Amino acid sequence: MNEVEVVVAHSERATLRVGDVFLKVDADQARIDVEVEAMSLAPVPTPEVLWRKPPVLAITAVPGTTLGRLGRPSTGSPAAWAAAGAAIRKLHDAPPPSWPGRAGRSIDALEAELDAECALLVTRGILPADLVTRNRQVAEAALRPWTPAFTHGDLQIAHVFVDGDEVTGIIDWSEAGRGDALYDLATFTLGHEDHLDDVMTGYGTDVDLDTNLDVIHAWWSLRSLLAVRWLNDHGFDPFAPGCEVDVLKSRM
Repeated sequence: MNEVEVVVAHSERATLRVGDVFLKVDADQARIDVEVEAMSLAPVPTPEVLWRKPPVLAITAVPGTTLGRLGRPSTGSPAAWAAAGAAIRKLHDAPPPSWPGRAGRSIDALEAELDAECALLVTRGILPADLVTRNRQVAEAALRPWTPAFTHGDLQIAHVFVDGDEVTGIIDWSEAGRGDALYDLATFTLGHEDHLDDVMTGYGTDVDLDTNLDVIHAWWSLRSLLAVRWLNDHGFDPFAPGCEVDVLKSRM
């Protein structure tokens, strides 16, 4: 008999695995709508939708293993990271969806959210003021106009599966939409800076990494600043070695 594995669970949503089927429970049906539509449009391997009965979405497991997880060394080869970079480029080159995703928030809205979050991190004593101030300065480089691309919006390495040096599937598309391609690249390499060159090898030499490195660094800081309090409040540990707080410290 198959056991029920709790993949992730918090107050907003939960994902369970039963054999080769994932059951995603989400009270926000708009997120599920985006996930189903984005998977149907994305020109990369994605899970198959088996059925949908709100608030549950059933999808197939994808073959292979993830490239790793934040805070842990990656087991993927340089060629696997490059293959992931090529898949991300294929996604970014596709016609962008009609709706804005997490990577497509307006500069004004993002700046307001960032400033409010930085203030809370300091007033609640979650992070020291100098760490927050320095990373808020670094994050400024991300707050600039960008060319709309088809973005995943939550492209953690745990969401990309490979078999050898081939990408077999990309999961968790609820934040997908029109957005900044560099946000995806930064999210994917967060905490794994040593693999950025491998990713860019697959992504394409026509994209100048030196020109965009400050923006990628900015997104590392910005994403981490926005995530720390939420993770801390929902039972996750952003202070674990190699995770969000270490990412922020690396910018000091």
